[in-house]
Amino acid sequence: MITVHHLNNSRSQRVLWLLEELELPYEIVHYQRDPKTMLAPPELRKVHPLGKSPVVTTDEGLVLAESGAIIETVIERYGQGRLAPATGSEQALRYRYWLHYAEGSAMPPLLLKLIFDKIENAKMPFFIKPIAKGIAGKAKAGFVSPNIRTHLDFMEGELGRSDWFAGTEFTGADIQMSFPVEAARARGGLDESRPRLMAWLARIHARPAYQRALERGGPYGLLS
Repeated sequence: MITVHHLNNSRSQRVLWLLEELELPYEIVHYQRDPKTMLAPPELRKVHPLGKSPVVTTDEGLVLAESGAIIETVIERYGQGRLAPATGSEQALRYRYWLHYAEGSAMPPLLLKLIFDKIENAKMPFFIKPIAKGIAGKAKAGFVSPNIRTHLDFMEGELGRSDWFAGTEFTGADIQMSFPVEAARARGGLDESRPRLMAWLARIHARPAYQRALERGGPYGLLS
């Protein structure tokens, strides 16, 4: 049996979605973020030393962390040819690219924006606040926001080649890409000016397996 150590409002939501797409039996151990710090609870370190989510464990003693590694391994072991293109095909190269791109390229500027947004809104002495806000604002305007726009333009263009990120078929790459695109929609400026990305979001959100994963995982803040 696969067990998903699931942190609320986190990347582990897409692991639940993956398992629902593959119709694999699994169990969930729920963890809640600290309401003040929004960090994962220390109990997760008992499962993996980094104390992050997602983490997947199996009855055979396998412990998997990192969303891309989890998606790739689960599909290879249990997918039976589903959710991954044929080895050696052009689609397989694109599939692997998007599995790595999601966290390696798309997420860093979105994370920086989240951090600088928090700095701008953080409680601090009144004489420091203008300085902190000024630094955060300049960092966002000069570096963070332009990078986000570049990535959104790139993704929008790539979806002009096909409906799904790896090609004509839905794959694990689309599951992996869900978190950065949803984050961009929630806080990165993604809107109707990029219709292909918005249509892609609508397609994944309409999938029955996606809806089942939401029911099992609980509230998911990126959709609120």
